[in-house]
Amino acid sequence: MTTVSRSTSGGKIVLAVCAVLAFCLFAALGTWQVKRLQWKLDLIDRVDQRVHATPVAPPGPQRWARVTAESDEYRRVRVGGRFLYDLTTRVQTTTAKGIGFWLMTPLCTDEGHLVFINRGFVPMQSGDLERPAPPKAGPQPCAGAFGPRAEITGLLRMPEPKGRLLRENDAEHDRWYVRDVPVIAAARGLSNVAPYFIDAPAGQEYPVDASEQPVGGLTIIAFPNNHLVYALTWFALAAMVAGGYYLVLRYERRKTRERDVGQQRGN
Repeated sequence: MTTVSRSTSGGKIVLAVCAVLAFCLFAALGTWQVKRLQWKLDLIDRVDQRVHATPVAPPGPQRWARVTAESDEYRRVRVGGRFLYDLTTRVQTTTAKGIGFWLMTPLCTDEGHLVFINRGFVPMQSGDLERPAPPKAGPQPCAGAFGPRAEITGLLRMPEPKGRLLRENDAEHDRWYVRDVPVIAAARGLSNVAPYFIDAPAGQEYPVDASEQPVGGLTIIAFPNNHLVYALTWFALAAMVAGGYYLVLRYERRKTRERDVGQQRGN
């Protein structure tokens, strides 16, 4: 009897410890998701304010090292200068308008540095993948800028790193799948380039007289926000653990009472 009693007591302790650990884990995960929910709502609010704010000058070279997605992405900016159309990089993409390319063109700004402008989307045509790569830039690329001065009021975007669902850029064969500005700039032989690019809006696609007209204004601003669902799921699991442990205790107490009653009757 003593051995059985000790075994039963040990099993109850193990069950209690497991229940407490599981409850604490699920409750902590739920609390973390609540914090993530608040962070996501604050992010959405900040981005919404930036998108609709009065345009400002984009960060200059003195601020490039401090530019981050959290502090600057989707900020509405205005920049002027002349395009280096010959150095346009075509980045493959898929949009609501089909399969095609983003046209990433360096702009020689009025301040003297370079910034890549996403001039917009063009659909893929036969022979596009066989186009020759743009030439390497010379030591003074802005000396070759031509055409009238352009002014862009668009959204500041951070470079796109390769992700699990994105193909890796192949600079050697001029195949681009991600708008990774530093890598593109290096492939074109460009220096003094801003570590971000700017999405041009609809109506500001340059040059206006080109045979290939890109479509701007296709920036997708969407932040998945499932944190409330996740939080409720974790809290529900914590409640299930607590409720299950309560039912086990209730069952064990009933069994103990029935055993005690049986023993009393036997005596």
